[in-house]
This record gives sequence, structure tokens and C-alpha cells, in this order.
Amino acid sequence: MKIEQYISQLLYRYQCVTVPGFGAFLTEIQSAKLDENSHSFYPPKKLISFNPYIKNNDGLLANHLAQAEKINYEVAISVIQTEVDNWRKSIQEFGQLTFKNIGGFSLNSENNLVFVPSDQVNYLKESFGLTSYISPAVKREEVKREEYKEIVEELEEKAPIVFTPEKRKNYSFLKYAAIVLVSIGITGAVGFKLHQNYEERIAQETLLVEQNVQKKINEKIQEATFFIESPLPSVTLTVPSEKMPYHVVAGAFSIESNAENLLERLTKLGYHAKRIPVNKYGLHPVLYGSYSSYSEAYKAMKEIQQVDNPKAWLLIEEF
Repeated sequence: MKIEQYISQLLYRYQCVTVPGFGAFLTEIQSAKLDENSHSFYPPKKLISFNPYIKNNDGLLANHLAQAEKINYEVAISVIQTEVDNWRKSIQEFGQLTFKNIGGFSLNSENNLVFVPSDQVNYLKESFGLTSYISPAVKREEVKREEYKEIVEELEEKAPIVFTPEKRKNYSFLKYAAIVLVSIGITGAVGFKLHQNYEERIAQETLLVEQNVQKKINEKIQEATFFIESPLPSVTLTVPSEKMPYHVVAGAFSIESNAENLLERLTKLGYHAKRIPVNKYGLHPVLYGSYSSYSEAYKAMKEIQQVDNPKAWLLIEEF
């Protein structure tokens, strides 16, 4: 039974889909972008990555498989484990493994698993129906000023200008029209001034009325304030703390003293280390720190793997 199709279905709805014993597929939303070089527009999408350190069974994939195939949960777990064994065998024999619409795996020179996501499917539901679009570049043809000058000179040569004498006409009627226009202008200015004064007087009277109304309202409020016989009890608001469901795990120990020793060492190194409750396997986990976003936690994990602990891994859980 191939379970890649069920992983693909879950990626539309969830940020993290864990395959027990193999790793976890993680998604992160990328905003719409423009490639100026190719004049291409790309809609928002979900970027898929893979974390081989998250292997614990969170029940998501197994429950989905059990409901889809109408089998019980234990059988679904067994099916997933068999499929994971086949994946590992295929990778060791052929050096690569491909999941349709998800991506491909290969081994690098250091025999580490490398994941390359597929760009054929956009798992962001809000972008359904949106595709990339290429807009052709707008070309503008410009004519130099010298070329315009040459064209004008050529036209002047072909069509010379001829001056003809003009008869003097009687324009005495224009001065009377000018007098009428000036009179109209003066009358309009006077009318505008009277209208402006009227509007200012109306605005002042309106302001006085509003001030009186506000005064009456303030008196009523003050009266109500001083004559309340049974005031309501005070209410204390509690601001919820920011959720930090992403954790970088340093290790988990069956002996509690070992967990305490590691916690003390990490604290001395400057990490915001802490312990969390014993898990269902009876182990005492120790964290480098907790973060509010996956990207922040993933960046911290990569830095820790380089400078302190190559086996540090991510845990996604709310406590």
C-alpha cells in the first residue's frame, strides 16, 4: 500500500505531517512574488521541507490512513512501518526515492538524506486555481530630439510661411464688455463675502450649542458618578502568554540526574534551557529553548547542530 497519496492529502490541511520512524514533512507559507528578470508573477504557496529528526508517531497519518482504508489503528501503524522499511531499502539500493507531488530523496557524499521538494502542486488552499503568469515586457520606441528637429525643418522647407496684411477692425465693443465683466466680478465678490460671513456666524452658533450640550452631558455623568450606591466589582484581566509550541530538544534521559546535569551545562553556556514533563516513554527531555514560530526554531536548531550538538532535533507540541 502506497501512503504517499495520504501524506499529500494531509499537507493541504496541516503544517506538519510526521511519518513514524522516517521523518516529518513541514510546510511554510511563502507570499506572492515577482521575478523582474523573467517578468513572472507567482501566487502564494506552501514550501515543503523535510526533517529526519522528527520521527515520533503523533497519530495524524495513522488515523487518516485507518479512516481512508477502513482498517483499525494498529493495522495502519503496521502498514506505515512496512512502507518505511521499503523506502529505506530503495534508498540504500538505488540511492534515491521519489514521492509523487511531494518531492524526491537522495543520498549525498556523506550518506545523509537530502530532500528536494516538488513544485508541481501548490498545497496552499487559498491559492487554489491561481497559477504563475508571465507578462511580456513593455517596449517603448523613443524618437530623439534631433530627429524631430530634422522633420520640422523638412516641413518648413516644403511649406513656406506667407504673411498677409490684416485690415484694422473696430473693437470698441470690447471695452463695454470688459466694463460689464468687471461689474459682475465685483458683485460676485461682495456676494461671496456676505455668504462667507453668514456661514461663519452659523458655525459659531452651532459651536455654542454643542458646548452647552456637552456641558449638560458632563453634569449628568458627574451626578451619576457621585450617586452610585452599589458599584460593580473590579475585574482583573489576564493577558494570555505567547504560545511557544516549537522546541529544540537536546536529549531525553531515563535517569533524571543525567537530565539535570545537561540542563546545568546548557544554562552555563547561555541557552534558555529547561526541562519538560516526563514523556509517555518515561524519559526526561531537556530543551535548548522554545520558540513561537517554526522558522525561528529551525534556524536555532541548525546553529546548535553546528556548534554544540549535531543530534539536536525539533519537537512541535504545546505544553
